Amino acid sequence: MLLLGLTGSIATGKSTVSSILSSPPYSLPIIDADKLARRVVEPGTPGYAKIVAHFSSTTPDLLLPFPDDPAYDRSKGAPLNRPALGRRVFGDSEERKRDRGVLNGIVHPAVRKEMYIALLKCYLKGHWAVVLDIPLLFESKLDVLCGTVMVVAVRDKEVQMRRLMDRDAHLTREDAENRVGSQGDVREKARRCEGRGEGRGVVVWNDGDREELRREIDRVMSVVKERSPRWWAWLLLLCPPLAGMIGVWTYLRNTVINKRWIDEELKAKAKL
Repeated sequence: MLLLGLTGSIATGKSTVSSILSSPPYSLPIIDADKLARRVVEPGTPGYAKIVAHFSSTTPDLLLPFPDDPAYDRSKGAPLNRPALGRRVFGDSEERKRDRGVLNGIVHPAVRKEMYIALLKCYLKGHWAVVLDIPLLFESKLDVLCGTVMVVAVRDKEVQMRRLMDRDAHLTREDAENRVGSQGDVREKARRCEGRGEGRGVVVWNDGDREELRREIDRVMSVVKERSPRWWAWLLLLCPPLAGMIGVWTYLRNTVINKRWIDEELKAKAKL
């Protein structure tokens, strides 16, 4: 089974690409890290308790009022005010970076556990490929698990800013800039993706309309299918030891690729 890591940056169209890949003619199962991240911090979960314990003293509006719904279980706690939490952790100041690290340290381990369970289910069902929809794929180092990485990117940063502010009308331009900046330059992610090699890293450029995006997805998926045909997925399903060996090889190969990328980045910075 091919692990197709899907990433990008906020407002580049990653969710749209994910939706297209989950629909015919591709019909791929999607493991959405954002949805898992919401699930693992719902009221009553260990993640929720840790967030409230750490952020309640610095974020007075961390919790929303209880819903006016008799079926809501108030014993689990009030819902998180996600925009308020976002304002607390997004930004370039040392304090915000530190708090973002705390939040990631709470959410990421729980998300990984849920993700591994979902991957196992997809493998046992015999899927040709599964999409790991992870905004911070490189940053979380989960790209080492992926046979192919797909980055959804835009060439023009202003397109990204405009889409974000159109989508989330409550954001000021400063808020939008902080959120875009917190996920890194998507063009840099695109270069890193292409550096993985032909077929191992593909970039979906999404500066145009939806029809242009569909054509771009068709183009990159033809490359992905050529490198990982369906018969190969069935062979790995029927021969679990081989699947394990391929998984280890993929992990080691990607680790070497990442180390080479980091070394090259350090050399480039040293020349500045």
